[in-house]
Amino acid sequence: MPAKSRLLWIALASLIFPEMVRAQERPIVIRATTVIDGKGSVMRNVSIVVQGARITRIGANAQGTTYDLKGLTVMPGWIDTHVHMDAHFDPNGKSHSPASAKDETPQQTMLYAVENAYNVLMAGFTTVQSVGAPLDRDLRNAIARGTIPGPRLLTSLRPVDETTGTPEQIRAFVRQMVGEGADLIKVFATKSIREGGGPTLTQAQVDAACAEARSLGKRAIVHAQGPEGARAAVLAGCTSVEHGYRLTDEVLDLMAQHGTYYDPNFGLLLHNYIQNKEKFLGIGNFNAEGFEYMQKGIPIGIDTFKRALRRKIKMVFGTDVGAGGLGRNFEEFIYRVRDGGQPPMEAIISATSRAAESIRMQDNIGMLAPGMQADIIAVDGNPLDDITAFRRVVFVMKAGKVYKNIAPGRTNGN
Repeated sequence: MPAKSRLLWIALASLIFPEMVRAQERPIVIRATTVIDGKGSVMRNVSIVVQGARITRIGANAQGTTYDLKGLTVMPGWIDTHVHMDAHFDPNGKSHSPASAKDETPQQTMLYAVENAYNVLMAGFTTVQSVGAPLDRDLRNAIARGTIPGPRLLTSLRPVDETTGTPEQIRAFVRQMVGEGADLIKVFATKSIREGGGPTLTQAQVDAACAEARSLGKRAIVHAQGPEGARAAVLAGCTSVEHGYRLTDEVLDLMAQHGTYYDPNFGLLLHNYIQNKEKFLGIGNFNAEGFEYMQKGIPIGIDTFKRALRRKIKMVFGTDVGAGGLGRNFEEFIYRVRDGGQPPMEAIISATSRAAESIRMQDNIGMLAPGMQADIIAVDGNPLDDITAFRRVVFVMKAGKVYKNIAPGRTNGN
């Protein structure tokens, strides 16, 4: 490079680079009328100051406005503790299954998962737990690198079930999953609801799975439709019981005593299956008997949910949603409040601070406070007064980066 050109480049760089650094250091200021903090409190007329990926300050005296969210309801990004990110409908309109896998390449399956990740993020969910599929690991890592947009993702990769083997074989399998990068362990202690939900693992097998996970510093969540599987999970010291449609009062009391998290999925999951019946019918246990079990399971699940609420069990927000429901995860809020009688604020807590606690990320996400990750969403309306506001997510920020901003009539400042 000629000396004259080099000098010109140095001169320009001396002007441009400091400005770029200043721009990177410049905080983002979000003006808000109503802020739900994720712990049960509401703040009025405040500004949230974000520096990089974290919240640095919340107060009334911040200067400037980067995003004007006044008139909306601002809260922490939601957490769904139970999804299946690879689930989708094939081009032929049927739910993707092992039987149809031969007609789809792994690359095509991953593209569906990438699409699902984007849709879930746009729905206001900035963290999800996918339990699980082996492709979740690569999807998780790509999202973490910023290669593709999606929620922060945790995965169990593959589950422990009745085919895994003896307690010793289960322990070896858990070690293998952790070695392959699993964030948690998923355990099937009972059959599907479509098969009646009877037990499939012994207490010794559940003990082995959860104890080995714990020894490796990992959590274990347990699919348990009925009381037998849930009781085994609690006694084994597992982290949470998933589904639990027909839990007895005795088992619910045991869960309350042991502080076991409960992730009921009585709403969106079953209704989505029934609404999309023709797309699932004929695949595995999605038969006439299976759909009858699910239809009957809705009121049973609601009753169990209400009994769990009365016992103040540590309820978290999970949908178990797959094909047809990913991107509509927020519908579970409406089912819980409208049909289950859960107060809207409690439903929000279950999807923010308590969900974060259940996945051991309470020091980083699930609450709006200085030092926390800047996972911030806004809905049009106030879900404390109108539960349909859960459906109107108009602003999504994850770790300080804005992915969605369609707030009606809003313009950004400088």
